[in-house]
Amino acid sequence: MTPNAICTPPHDHDTYRWSMVVDLDKCIGCSACTAACYAENNIGVAGLEQVLKGREMSWLRVERYLDSDYPEKTTFLPMLCQHCDNAPCEAVCPVYAPHHSKEGLNNQIYNRCIGTRFCSQNCPYKVRRFNWFTWETPSPLNLQLNPDVTARSKGVMEKCSFCIQRIKFAHGIAKDENRPVRDGEIQPACLQSCPTGALIFGNLMDPGSRVRKLAADPRAYQVLGYLNTKPAVIYLKKVLPEI
Repeated sequence: MTPNAICTPPHDHDTYRWSMVVDLDKCIGCSACTAACYAENNIGVAGLEQVLKGREMSWLRVERYLDSDYPEKTTFLPMLCQHCDNAPCEAVCPVYAPHHSKEGLNNQIYNRCIGTRFCSQNCPYKVRRFNWFTWETPSPLNLQLNPDVTARSKGVMEKCSFCIQRIKFAHGIAKDENRPVRDGEIQPACLQSCPTGALIFGNLMDPGSRVRKLAADPRAYQVLGYLNTKPAVIYLKKVLPEI
């Protein structure tokens, strides 16, 4: 990759730039967000044997960081696609399957993807998943599939979309009522299932939005922010008492 490709200037955003704030002080590592993501987005269940081969399919994983001296300091960190403004995955795809939307979403166009996996190799967060199989859903499991989410086939890459189907639904309602999308109106599945309210979703371009205010919190930081990827996922550092 050329230096110019790495140092691509940020995109302009007019009305919306969707963002998620993760408060690590509230995350208890229950993985309800991961389970909800599987159900909402029709993600294939790989099973232990395939996971051991590095073929996990989870779009959202909860990383655990342990302090051997102080087990009380265990920190949980939900990791998902960061929807980078300078997305390393977009620059390396030969068929432009990762697409940057005007609302800041890093979309994956499945019918363009030819399965080179260059995007996964270039993603510093390792949140992209390759479909090694055509997942079967024998009856009655087919009844639990979400009809609003595209089915992916063997040989394509997939990842978190910020539940774009829910964003589109909210846009439709707002358009019918001739108004912008309200703060808090969109709830991705992971956020909806979180029992502690650790996840917050909203529009960074709205000065009054909750994510915009939390982004200015002294605890706010971006994972691997020094790579200049400009992630849309912002973490709030866990507050630890002195032990």
